[in-house]
Amino acid sequence: MARAPGNGSRLVTLSSDLGAAYAAQMKAILVRTLSAGRIVDLAHDLPAHAIGEAAFVVRAMARGFPPGTVHVVVVDPGVGGRRVPLVVDCSDGSRLVGPDNGVLYPLAEELGLRRAFQIEPTRLGGPPRVGTTFDGRDVFAPAAARLARGAAPSSLGPPVAPRRYSIPVPEPRHGGARGVVVHVDRFGNVVTNIPTAWIPPHCKELEATVGSARTRRVRWVTSYEELGPGRLGAIGSSFGLVEFARANGRAADRWDARVGGRVGLRWGATRRVG
Repeated sequence: MARAPGNGSRLVTLSSDLGAAYAAQMKAILVRTLSAGRIVDLAHDLPAHAIGEAAFVVRAMARGFPPGTVHVVVVDPGVGGRRVPLVVDCSDGSRLVGPDNGVLYPLAEELGLRRAFQIEPTRLGGPPRVGTTFDGRDVFAPAAARLARGAAPSSLGPPVAPRRYSIPVPEPRHGGARGVVVHVDRFGNVVTNIPTAWIPPHCKELEATVGSARTRRVRWVTSYEELGPGRLGAIGSSFGLVEFARANGRAADRWDARVGGRVGLRWGATRRVG
């Protein structure tokens, strides 16, 4: 009896800014040789072309998957240009596939970056690329399928040094902190890179500045309900980071917040960051 497709294969996750229609074309490549149950869509509504924001979100989503997973990330504004297609071999056995533009690097560091290899499309077999604008379908999905079936990363091309990208690091200050906006979610919540754990116990209010907007005093709460309808405040997000939120509304619009915008917090001169 023939073995069912995908038996014994690695799990494959897909993340992109492509939307559902283009993502479906990538999945069509994968399900030719892997069972559909081995393919997990993480997100296909990542902000278009936003490499840094995607790197932050993908790291948060993908690091919880089992060791040995193949993670495909397609946020690729340089498709068809000088950037190379990449596979990263991680120390936990995971493989990362995507463009060498920095989007893979934070997750690679999290999982233990060992080596990286340039993917040479001629080594993938199958039909040739169709144009130069959809490497997600024509290069990354076929590469992921081969890796999921047990191919070594080194079999896909020569070793390369991957492009580095680091998610910005917050700065603790006496009685406060400085950081940046790293993500604006679909609800308009504004996620900063400042750890929730830095907020002192029993804090009830923060002085907050986002971008060039005036400083506001906002409540520090433990639930959106606690804010009250339409009220702007701050809360500990599911990322473990300080988030600005507006109950039943979009804090990003109220504050005109954008990814990369500077954030300042103060919670009192007598408090110190732990």
